[in-house]
Amino acid sequence: MTVIPLWSDSFEMTYHCHQQLVRFFRTFKGNTMLSTEELSLLEAIRDSGSLSRAAAQLGKAPSTVSHAARQMEEKFDALLFDRRRYRLQLTPAGQLLAREATLMAQDADRLARRVRQVASGWEDRLWLVTDELIEFESLLPVIESFDALQSGVRLRLTHEVLRGTWEALQDGRADLVVGATNEPPSMKGLQWFELGVVEWVFAVSPRHALASAPEPLRPDEILEHRSVVVADSSRQNDGRAYGVIGGQATLAVPSMRAKILAQRAGLGVGWLPRQRVRSLLERGELVEKKTTVPREPNTLYVGWRTEHQGRALGWWVEQLKQPRLAQRLVQGLDVTAV
Repeated sequence: MTVIPLWSDSFEMTYHCHQQLVRFFRTFKGNTMLSTEELSLLEAIRDSGSLSRAAAQLGKAPSTVSHAARQMEEKFDALLFDRRRYRLQLTPAGQLLAREATLMAQDADRLARRVRQVASGWEDRLWLVTDELIEFESLLPVIESFDALQSGVRLRLTHEVLRGTWEALQDGRADLVVGATNEPPSMKGLQWFELGVVEWVFAVSPRHALASAPEPLRPDEILEHRSVVVADSSRQNDGRAYGVIGGQATLAVPSMRAKILAQRAGLGVGWLPRQRVRSLLERGELVEKKTTVPREPNTLYVGWRTEHQGRALGWWVEQLKQPRLAQRLVQGLDVTAV
Protein backbone atom coordinates (compact mmCIF):
# COMPACT_ATOMS: atom_id res chain seq x y z
CA MET A 1 0.00 0.00 0.00
CA THR A 2 1.30 3.40 -0.97
CA VAL A 3 1.27 5.93 1.80
CA ILE A 4 0.75 9.52 0.73
CA PRO A 5 2.75 11.80 3.05
CA LEU A 6 0.66 14.40 4.77
CA TRP A 7 3.54 16.89 4.57
CA SER A 8 4.66 16.79 0.94
CA ASP A 9 7.39 19.01 -0.51
CA SER A 10 4.74 20.92 -2.47
CA PHE A 11 2.59 21.54 0.60
CA GLU A 12 5.64 22.51 2.62
CA MET A 13 6.68 25.06 -0.02
CA THR A 14 3.15 26.54 -0.19
CA TYR A 15 2.89 26.77 3.58
CA HIS A 16 6.38 28.20 3.90
CA CYS A 17 5.67 30.86 1.23
CA HIS A 18 2.45 31.83 2.98
CA GLN A 19 4.34 32.39 6.22
CA GLN A 20 6.97 34.38 4.35
CA LEU A 21 4.27 36.60 2.82
CA VAL A 22 2.84 37.31 6.26
CA ARG A 23 6.28 38.27 7.61
CA PHE A 24 6.96 40.26 4.42
CA PHE A 25 3.94 42.52 4.91
CA ARG A 26 4.73 42.92 8.62
CA THR A 27 8.28 44.08 7.93
CA PHE A 28 7.84 46.02 4.65
CA LYS A 29 8.85 49.50 5.78
CA GLY A 30 10.85 52.36 4.36
CA ASN A 31 14.20 50.64 5.03
CA THR A 32 13.15 47.58 3.05
CA MET A 33 12.39 49.36 -0.21
CA LEU A 34 13.98 47.80 -3.27
CA SER A 35 16.87 49.61 -4.87
CA THR A 36 17.10 49.90 -8.63
CA GLU A 37 19.81 47.21 -8.68
CA GLU A 38 17.71 44.83 -6.62
CA LEU A 39 14.68 45.33 -8.83
CA SER A 40 16.82 44.70 -11.92
CA LEU A 41 18.11 41.50 -10.32
CA LEU A 42 14.60 40.25 -9.57
CA GLU A 43 13.47 40.96 -13.11
CA ALA A 44 16.57 39.34 -14.64
CA ILE A 45 16.13 36.13 -12.64
CA ARG A 46 12.40 36.05 -13.37
CA ASP A 47 12.97 36.48 -17.10
CA SER A 48 16.04 34.24 -17.53
CA GLY A 49 15.34 31.48 -14.99
CA SER A 50 19.04 31.15 -14.22
CA LEU A 51 21.58 32.87 -11.99
CA SER A 52 24.28 32.57 -14.65
CA ARG A 53 22.08 34.00 -17.41
CA ALA A 54 20.85 36.75 -15.06
CA ALA A 55 24.47 37.57 -14.25
CA ALA A 56 25.33 37.76 -17.95
CA GLN A 57 22.29 39.98 -18.56
CA LEU A 58 23.36 42.31 -15.76
CA GLY A 59 27.05 42.19 -16.69
CA LYS A 60 28.07 40.77 -13.30
CA ALA A 61 29.77 37.63 -12.01
CA PRO A 62 27.43 34.73 -11.06
CA SER A 63 28.84 34.73 -7.53
CA THR A 64 28.00 38.44 -7.17
CA VAL A 65 24.44 37.84 -8.32
CA SER A 66 24.05 34.81 -6.03
CA HIS A 67 25.30 36.84 -3.05
CA ALA A 68 22.95 39.71 -3.90
CA ALA A 69 20.01 37.30 -4.08
CA ARG A 70 20.82 35.92 -0.62
CA GLN A 71 21.15 39.42 0.80
CA MET A 72 17.75 40.36 -0.63
CA GLU A 73 16.14 37.36 1.07
CA GLU A 74 17.77 38.31 4.38
CA LYS A 75 16.64 41.91 3.93
CA PHE A 76 13.00 40.92 3.58
CA ASP A 77 13.22 37.83 5.79
CA ALA A 78 11.46 35.89 3.04
CA LEU A 79 12.25 33.09 0.61
CA LEU A 80 12.17 34.87 -2.74
CA PHE A 81 13.76 32.29 -5.06
CA ASP A 82 12.79 28.65 -5.56
CA ARG A 83 16.14 26.87 -6.07
CA ARG A 84 14.80 23.30 -6.04
CA ARG A 85 14.12 23.08 -9.76
CA TYR A 86 16.38 23.11 -12.77
CA ARG A 87 14.93 26.48 -13.77
CA LEU A 88 15.31 29.11 -11.06
CA GLN A 89 11.92 30.67 -10.31
CA LEU A 90 10.50 33.30 -8.03
CA THR A 91 8.42 32.09 -5.12
CA PRO A 92 4.95 33.66 -4.66
CA ALA A 93 6.60 36.14 -2.27
CA GLY A 94 9.26 36.92 -4.87
CA GLN A 95 6.64 37.37 -7.59
CA LEU A 96 4.67 39.73 -5.37
CA LEU A 97 7.79 41.71 -4.53
CA ALA A 98 8.81 42.01 -8.18
CA ARG A 99 5.31 43.03 -9.29
CA GLU A 100 4.67 45.57 -6.54
CA ALA A 101 8.20 46.98 -6.66
CA THR A 102 7.81 47.57 -10.40
CA LEU A 103 4.57 49.44 -9.81
CA MET A 104 6.16 51.48 -7.01
CA ALA A 105 9.11 52.33 -9.24
CA GLN A 106 6.72 53.49 -11.96
CA ASP A 107 4.79 55.58 -9.42
CA ALA A 108 8.04 57.10 -8.16
CA ASP A 109 9.06 57.94 -11.72
CA ARG A 110 5.68 59.56 -12.40
CA LEU A 111 5.93 61.52 -9.16
CA ALA A 112 9.40 62.76 -10.07
CA ARG A 113 8.13 63.91 -13.47
CA ARG A 114 5.18 65.69 -11.87
CA VAL A 115 7.44 67.44 -9.36
CA ARG A 116 9.69 68.67 -12.20
CA GLN A 117 6.59 69.67 -14.14
CA VAL A 118 5.19 71.81 -11.30
CA ALA A 119 8.63 73.24 -10.54
CA SER A 120 8.85 74.46 -14.14
CA GLY A 121 5.55 76.35 -13.84
CA TRP A 122 3.10 73.79 -15.23
CA GLU A 123 0.15 72.84 -13.05
CA ASP A 124 -0.34 69.27 -11.89
CA ARG A 125 -3.96 69.44 -13.10
CA LEU A 126 -6.18 71.96 -14.86
CA TRP A 127 -9.93 71.88 -14.32
CA LEU A 128 -11.99 73.54 -17.05
CA VAL A 129 -15.70 74.11 -16.57
CA THR A 130 -17.74 75.16 -19.57
CA ASP A 131 -21.27 76.47 -19.57
CA GLU A 132 -23.57 73.95 -21.20
CA LEU A 133 -23.91 76.31 -24.18
CA ILE A 134 -20.30 75.52 -25.12
CA GLU A 135 -20.18 72.23 -26.98
CA PHE A 136 -17.38 69.82 -26.16
CA GLU A 137 -16.81 69.02 -29.84
CA SER A 138 -15.73 72.62 -30.42
CA LEU A 139 -12.92 72.22 -27.90
CA LEU A 140 -11.43 69.03 -29.36
CA PRO A 141 -8.90 70.84 -31.63
CA VAL A 142 -7.76 72.95 -28.68
CA ILE A 143 -7.24 69.86 -26.51
CA GLU A 144 -5.20 68.27 -29.30
CA SER A 145 -3.00 71.36 -29.53
CA PHE A 146 -2.54 71.36 -25.76
CA ASP A 147 -1.56 67.67 -25.80
CA ALA A 148 1.11 68.48 -28.37
CA LEU A 149 2.87 70.62 -25.74
CA GLN A 150 3.55 67.41 -23.75
CA SER A 151 3.30 69.41 -20.54
CA GLY A 152 2.11 66.47 -18.43
CA VAL A 153 -0.81 68.53 -17.11
CA ARG A 154 -3.88 66.40 -16.48
CA LEU A 155 -7.02 67.96 -17.95
CA ARG A 156 -10.48 67.66 -16.47
CA LEU A 157 -13.49 69.08 -18.29
CA THR A 158 -16.99 69.33 -16.85
CA HIS A 159 -19.94 71.62 -17.54
CA GLU A 160 -22.44 73.64 -15.57
CA VAL A 161 -25.53 75.69 -16.44
CA LEU A 162 -26.27 79.39 -15.83
CA ARG A 163 -25.31 80.40 -12.27
CA GLY A 164 -23.63 77.06 -11.71
CA THR A 165 -20.74 78.04 -14.01
CA TRP A 166 -19.53 81.07 -12.03
CA GLU A 167 -20.34 79.18 -8.84
CA ALA A 168 -17.89 76.43 -9.82
CA LEU A 169 -15.09 79.01 -9.97
CA GLN A 170 -16.10 80.50 -6.63
CA ASP A 171 -16.24 77.10 -4.93
CA GLY A 172 -12.88 75.91 -6.25
CA ARG A 173 -14.44 73.35 -8.61
CA ALA A 174 -12.87 75.07 -11.62
CA ASP A 175 -9.59 76.73 -12.54
CA LEU A 176 -11.07 78.24 -15.69
CA VAL A 177 -14.69 78.78 -16.74
CA VAL A 178 -15.66 79.15 -20.39
CA GLY A 179 -18.94 80.55 -21.66
CA ALA A 180 -20.29 81.75 -18.31
CA THR A 181 -23.45 83.81 -18.61
CA ASN A 182 -24.52 86.74 -16.43
CA GLU A 183 -22.07 89.42 -15.42
CA PRO A 184 -18.92 88.29 -13.55
CA PRO A 185 -19.52 88.12 -9.78
CA SER A 186 -17.56 89.95 -7.13
CA MET A 187 -14.70 87.59 -6.38
CA LYS A 188 -11.17 88.09 -5.04
CA GLY A 189 -8.54 87.77 -7.76
CA LEU A 190 -11.09 87.29 -10.55
CA GLN A 191 -9.91 87.93 -14.10
CA TRP A 192 -12.26 87.76 -17.08
CA PHE A 193 -12.93 88.80 -20.64
CA GLU A 194 -15.90 88.62 -23.00
CA LEU A 195 -15.96 85.56 -25.24
CA GLY A 196 -18.80 86.73 -27.47
CA VAL A 197 -22.54 87.25 -27.79
CA VAL A 198 -25.29 84.70 -28.37
CA GLU A 199 -28.34 85.77 -30.39
CA TRP A 200 -31.69 84.13 -29.70
CA VAL A 201 -34.77 83.22 -31.69
CA PHE A 202 -38.20 82.31 -30.33
CA ALA A 203 -39.04 79.09 -32.14
CA VAL A 204 -41.79 76.48 -32.07
CA SER A 205 -42.61 73.27 -33.89
CA PRO A 206 -44.74 73.77 -37.04
CA ARG A 207 -47.24 71.46 -35.33
CA HIS A 208 -47.46 73.64 -32.21
CA ALA A 209 -50.51 75.84 -31.63
CA LEU A 210 -48.38 79.00 -31.62
CA ALA A 211 -46.97 78.26 -35.08
CA SER A 212 -50.07 79.72 -36.74
CA ALA A 213 -50.78 82.42 -34.15
CA PRO A 214 -50.67 86.07 -35.35
CA GLU A 215 -47.42 87.94 -34.71
CA PRO A 216 -46.02 89.43 -32.64
CA LEU A 217 -46.80 87.03 -29.80
CA ARG A 218 -47.82 88.69 -26.55
CA PRO A 219 -46.54 87.45 -23.15
CA ASP A 220 -50.07 86.41 -22.12
CA GLU A 221 -50.32 84.21 -25.22
CA ILE A 222 -46.96 82.58 -24.57
CA LEU A 223 -47.86 82.06 -20.89
CA GLU A 224 -50.57 79.60 -21.88
CA HIS A 225 -47.99 77.17 -23.29
CA ARG A 226 -45.23 75.19 -21.60
CA SER A 227 -41.69 76.50 -21.93
CA VAL A 228 -38.68 74.20 -22.39
CA VAL A 229 -35.71 75.23 -20.23
CA VAL A 230 -32.20 73.97 -19.52
CA ALA A 231 -32.03 73.32 -15.78
CA ASP A 232 -29.75 75.64 -13.78
CA SER A 233 -26.98 73.66 -12.05
CA SER A 234 -26.48 76.15 -9.20
CA ARG A 235 -26.00 74.46 -5.82
CA GLN A 236 -26.38 77.62 -3.75
CA ASN A 237 -29.55 79.04 -5.27
CA ASP A 238 -32.87 77.78 -6.51
CA GLY A 239 -31.66 78.43 -10.03
CA ARG A 240 -33.12 80.52 -12.79
CA ALA A 241 -34.32 80.17 -16.34
CA TYR A 242 -34.06 82.74 -19.12
CA GLY A 243 -37.02 83.70 -21.26
CA VAL A 244 -39.65 82.24 -18.92
CA ILE A 245 -42.70 84.25 -17.94
CA GLY A 246 -43.68 84.20 -14.28
CA GLY A 247 -46.09 81.34 -13.56
CA GLN A 248 -45.41 79.62 -16.88
CA ALA A 249 -45.29 75.80 -16.90
CA THR A 250 -41.84 74.45 -17.73
CA LEU A 251 -40.17 71.30 -18.96
CA ALA A 252 -36.59 71.21 -17.58
CA VAL A 253 -34.09 69.33 -19.77
CA PRO A 254 -30.36 68.61 -19.28
CA SER A 255 -28.85 70.38 -22.30
CA MET A 256 -29.42 72.91 -25.06
CA ARG A 257 -29.47 70.10 -27.62
CA ALA A 258 -32.22 68.41 -25.61
CA LYS A 259 -34.12 71.71 -25.54
CA ILE A 260 -33.86 71.99 -29.32
CA LEU A 261 -35.09 68.42 -29.73
CA ALA A 262 -38.00 68.98 -27.34
CA GLN A 263 -39.16 72.13 -29.11
CA ARG A 264 -38.78 70.51 -32.51
CA ALA A 265 -41.03 67.70 -31.24
CA GLY A 266 -43.65 70.24 -30.12
CA LEU A 267 -43.18 69.56 -26.40
CA GLY A 268 -42.87 73.23 -25.54
CA VAL A 269 -41.73 76.66 -26.68
CA GLY A 270 -38.85 78.96 -25.91
CA TRP A 271 -35.75 80.83 -27.02
CA LEU A 272 -32.99 79.01 -28.91
CA PRO A 273 -29.50 80.09 -30.10
CA ARG A 274 -30.09 81.31 -33.65
CA GLN A 275 -26.92 79.84 -35.15
CA ARG A 276 -27.57 76.39 -33.72
CA VAL A 277 -31.05 76.09 -35.25
CA ARG A 278 -30.36 77.88 -38.53
CA SER A 279 -30.76 74.72 -40.64
CA LEU A 280 -33.89 73.62 -38.76
CA LEU A 281 -35.46 77.02 -39.46
CA GLU A 282 -34.50 76.87 -43.14
CA ARG A 283 -36.02 73.39 -43.49
CA GLY A 284 -39.20 74.38 -41.65
CA GLU A 285 -38.63 71.93 -38.80
CA LEU A 286 -38.81 74.94 -36.48
CA VAL A 287 -40.80 78.14 -37.01
CA GLU A 288 -39.48 81.53 -35.89
CA LYS A 289 -42.06 83.73 -34.17
CA LYS A 290 -41.81 87.44 -33.48
CA THR A 291 -42.67 88.56 -29.95
CA THR A 292 -43.67 91.88 -28.43
CA VAL A 293 -40.90 91.45 -25.84
CA PRO A 294 -37.76 90.28 -27.62
CA ARG A 295 -34.91 88.60 -25.75
CA GLU A 296 -31.68 90.54 -25.55
CA PRO A 297 -28.46 88.79 -26.69
CA ASN A 298 -26.40 87.10 -23.96
CA THR A 299 -22.74 87.89 -23.41
CA LEU A 300 -20.57 84.86 -22.62
CA TYR A 301 -17.45 85.22 -20.48
CA VAL A 302 -14.18 83.46 -19.76
CA GLY A 303 -13.06 83.72 -16.12
CA TRP A 304 -10.25 82.53 -13.86
CA ARG A 305 -8.58 83.38 -10.55
CA THR A 306 -5.11 84.92 -10.59
CA GLU A 307 -3.84 83.06 -7.51
CA HIS A 308 -4.10 79.75 -9.37
CA GLN A 309 -2.51 80.83 -12.64
CA GLY A 310 0.19 78.61 -14.12
CA ARG A 311 1.54 77.98 -17.60
CA ALA A 312 -1.34 75.71 -18.62
CA LEU A 313 -4.00 78.18 -17.54
CA GLY A 314 -2.13 80.98 -19.29
CA TRP A 315 -1.95 78.94 -22.49
CA TRP A 316 -5.70 78.23 -22.46
CA VAL A 317 -6.55 81.88 -21.78
CA GLU A 318 -4.50 82.98 -24.78
CA GLN A 319 -6.13 80.37 -27.01
CA LEU A 320 -9.62 81.45 -25.97
CA LYS A 321 -8.78 85.05 -26.86
CA GLN A 322 -8.30 84.04 -30.50
CA PRO A 323 -11.26 85.52 -32.46
CA ARG A 324 -11.86 82.47 -34.67
CA LEU A 325 -11.99 80.06 -31.74
CA ALA A 326 -14.16 82.41 -29.70
CA GLN A 327 -16.63 82.75 -32.58
CA ARG A 328 -16.78 78.98 -33.06
CA LEU A 329 -17.47 78.41 -29.38
CA VAL A 330 -20.16 81.08 -29.13
CA GLN A 331 -22.02 80.15 -32.31
CA GLY A 332 -21.90 76.43 -31.56
CA LEU A 333 -22.70 73.65 -33.98
CA ASP A 334 -25.64 73.98 -36.32
CA VAL A 335 -28.10 71.16 -35.53
CA THR A 336 -28.51 69.69 -39.00
CA ALA A 337 -29.65 66.18 -38.03
CA VAL A 338 -31.78 65.46 -35.00
